[in-house]
Amino acid sequence: MKKGLSILLAGVMATSLFGCSSNEPKDEKKEEVKLTIAAAASLENAFEDELIPMFEKEYPNVTIEGVYDSSGKLQLQIEKGLDADVFFSAATTQMDALKDEDLVDADSISNVLENKLVLIKGKDSTTTVTGFDNISDASIIAIGDPEVVPAGSYAKEALTNLDVWDSIQDRLSLAGNVTEVLSQVETQNAEIGLVYATDAASSDKVEVVAECDNSLLATPILYPVGRVSSTKHKDEADSLIKFLKSGKALKVFKKYGFKEGE
Repeated sequence: MKKGLSILLAGVMATSLFGCSSNEPKDEKKEEVKLTIAAAASLENAFEDELIPMFEKEYPNVTIEGVYDSSGKLQLQIEKGLDADVFFSAATTQMDALKDEDLVDADSISNVLENKLVLIKGKDSTTTVTGFDNISDASIIAIGDPEVVPAGSYAKEALTNLDVWDSIQDRLSLAGNVTEVLSQVETQNAEIGLVYATDAASSDKVEVVAECDNSLLATPILYPVGRVSSTKHKDEADSLIKFLKSGKALKVFKKYGFKEGE
């Protein structure tokens, strides 16, 4: 009798335990989220080749779409309502403008990277330009449009401080972003050009003639990242920003020629 009772009780307990476990809530699948990052053109290779795949592997419910152009153009697009979640600028000017307009959350902004401005020529070029001192000897000088391209703004500042800006106006070829400047020099449609060090490093068709001394610029070339205020995916945007500031991401950026920002 006791044995039978023990078996019965054991069966009841097992049934109860099974019933409890079957009623436990299962882990819900995380919501699929698509983030858009508006990033300077000079960041495209690092993002598309390595960083986006790395992030999506770590956060499998999140997919990233990159929109790349000059920071000035991206600023204008965000002001006009571009559906972006994160902005990664090639200069602080555009980020500060969006912050002042409350279009990027101030508490999310960090200077992640630093770049350098360099003078380049085509690999097979026969130019006699050997540096910034005789840059005015060039027939065509490609730079980004200073009104919308940060690299072009830095180029104008450096050339103005060298007292050559006014004298080379008829030889300037203004491009919409640094990628276009690089292309002009690669195809030798421009004798020389001014781009970021990272852009020069991405091409085997150009070589660096000289690096711009920081004394010719008022501030270092810093790349800030920030969260667009209108994002509907604040947590995921913050996760992306945190990832871009991480040691593993910075290691990738350095591979592409960037330095860690201040």
